[in-house]
Amino acid sequence: MHRKFIATVIAAALAVTAIGSAPARADNDALRALAAIAGIAIVGKVIHDRNKRKAEKQTVTRNSSTLYGHGGDRVIRVKPRPLPHRANRRLLPGDCLRSVDTWDGRVRYFSERCLERSYRHANRLPQKCAVRFRGDDWNRRGYEARCLSRAGYKLARR
Repeated sequence: MHRKFIATVIAAALAVTAIGSAPARADNDALRALAAIAGIAIVGKVIHDRNKRKAEKQTVTRNSSTLYGHGGDRVIRVKPRPLPHRANRRLLPGDCLRSVDTWDGRVRYFSERCLERSYRHANRLPQKCAVRFRGDDWNRRGYEARCLSRAGYKLARR
């Protein structure tokens, strides 16, 4: 923004001095050139201040929490938008939820193979929730639903 303003003022000053280069009375031409340059500078400063106030107003209304940088300059901190519901990484597919009866009672878990097929972030699930069930003629591996729930994961219900 500052570069455009300075370039405009310099261009205007050059244009005014080129007009005043014709031979004429030095007193009036010099005063007119100085008055024109001063007028352009004043108008440019007013426009610059208005744009600066407008930009500050927009950033402050978006988020009122401000920080101050190293040089004392104001830095506006904007909170990021949350991910859309369909892109939430913490929603687990409901088709992978299984339950099995064990000696300790019924256990609900998410099947490891199903999650690998239908959940994109299966490799990022907490390993402390990984469980293995053994029956007489079956072995099952997965992630315990209650543990994942405590870790912030939810069941996607569609």
